[in-house]
Amino acid sequence: MQPRHFISLLDLTSDEFRGLISRASELKNNKDRDFQPLKGQVLAMIFEKSSTRTRISFEAGMTQFGGHALFLSPRDTQLGRGEPLEDSAKVISSMVDCIMLRTYSHDMVTTFAKYSSVPVINGLTELLHPCQLLADMQAYFEHRGDIAGKTVTWVGDGNNMCHSYINAARVLNFKLNIACPEGYLPNQAIVDDAGDRICMFNSAEEAAENSDLIVTDVWASMGQEEEQKKREIAFKNYQVTESTMNAANNDALFMHCLPAHRGEEVSAEVIDGPQSVVFDAAENRLHAQKALLEFLLC
Repeated sequence: MQPRHFISLLDLTSDEFRGLISRASELKNNKDRDFQPLKGQVLAMIFEKSSTRTRISFEAGMTQFGGHALFLSPRDTQLGRGEPLEDSAKVISSMVDCIMLRTYSHDMVTTFAKYSSVPVINGLTELLHPCQLLADMQAYFEHRGDIAGKTVTWVGDGNNMCHSYINAARVLNFKLNIACPEGYLPNQAIVDDAGDRICMFNSAEEAAENSDLIVTDVWASMGQEEEQKKREIAFKNYQVTESTMNAANNDALFMHCLPAHRGEEVSAEVIDGPQSVVFDAAENRLHAQKALLEFLLC
């Protein structure tokens, strides 16, 4: 039987997504370290990109659940020497219980899933970052309740985080306003599939009007450092500032997947201010991923 994978938020039903959020909050409040549903199980973690939150949360989560996590990088394995992905997926999955990949290429994750005999988790690709959305939505539910029918505003690059917010809007039924500069718009097919849940804007303030949540990300993601100067020019009017937050609803929250560059995509006043739940969402990576691992492996 084909294992259950988590490559995209669209792999979940609405009820499953909400169930994971609820379970993550339960686990967050449960300090019983004797609860070890994954005792004896092994998670292989393949990293092409460096990481803080993804590595720590998955490794700590497996340890707290009684399992073990293996850190694998291409330079330390045959993946870095040209072994076919199909062969690697077959071999690695024959020895572990789950595989998490944080890679540049989305095709690498889908190929692993096709040939793996165990669940595969997308820890981040250039196309999607679904694990962060589990944590972000958990934070919103904890602070404001269900997000269905609410309005979220994305400001900045139409990147993997933006794509995942689009998918979250489809699964959880909220409206998403997107403010991106020309040349940095999200994938049109992903936008089209979301239908009338998505509205495009030319300014952050316009997009933020009457919003319940404002979200942004760095202007240049990992691997785009050579574009930094070019992007600084393109994104200079796509910052989340106090003016942006003032255009939103009074009780609007602010999120950022981190790491953040204060003074670029977000002002210090916003990310360190009372409407920011950035660090709640960051901690939730641990709890949401424990819920995900339990969902896939138990």
